[in-house]
Amino acid sequence: MSATPPESPRVRRTPHRPSFDPKTQPWVPSSLKFGAVPVQHLNPLWLREVLSQNIERPLDIPNESLRRFPGREGTPVEAAVLVPIVMRPEGLTVLLTQRSAHLNDHAGQVSFPGGRCEASDADVQDTALRETEEETGLLREHIECLGGLPRYLTGSGFAINPVTALVRPGFTLAPDAFEVAEVFEVPLTFLTNPANYRFHQAQLPDGGLRQYYSVPYNQFFIWGATAAMLLGMCQVLSEAASS
Repeated sequence: MSATPPESPRVRRTPHRPSFDPKTQPWVPSSLKFGAVPVQHLNPLWLREVLSQNIERPLDIPNESLRRFPGREGTPVEAAVLVPIVMRPEGLTVLLTQRSAHLNDHAGQVSFPGGRCEASDADVQDTALRETEEETGLLREHIECLGGLPRYLTGSGFAINPVTALVRPGFTLAPDAFEVAEVFEVPLTFLTNPANYRFHQAQLPDGGLRQYYSVPYNQFFIWGATAAMLLGMCQVLSEAASS
């Protein structure tokens, strides 16, 4: 990852909340052209081979950038997130956070650790590592960055650069209580099976439709941008396994 983030001035923007309850919207099972990633492929060596590149091709995930939320128009805010794949002895997991309920952006939602790019960051990888440490306490000495998934534009006005990474166990977390309500892990086998994803359509006040995916896990409801980026990684891995 070598992209250098542009300077992103801290402008306090209007808080945004969805006009609908994402959990209660009708859904149908996902009908995608790629299948589950075989378990035998889900090991660090194979993930390094597949993900150690900047993947920029279009993926079969919703394009949120077609509709901007009121007050979130204009140039998107550059941001980066870490997609941390933890190398547990019992199986690989993805580390996620539940955001605090009072935040202006994506309040209460499940997300990857990350945040907006600062002028002092060397590149988007540096942003993802810095924000991950600030939010969760996960130190970069435990993290091996791999590559990038396609830049994801959100309706809330962010341009998110996902950085995939392997994480060595043995770390200690110290979540920032202001930003993070909880840190948890989800098995990678679960997240790389399209059958676990649901496709929703929500009616908006202006008469339009918002389309999004969710991938509920235990008490956590993963949806929107995070579910889309996870599904994008699932597609990349599934197609690599098929080829």
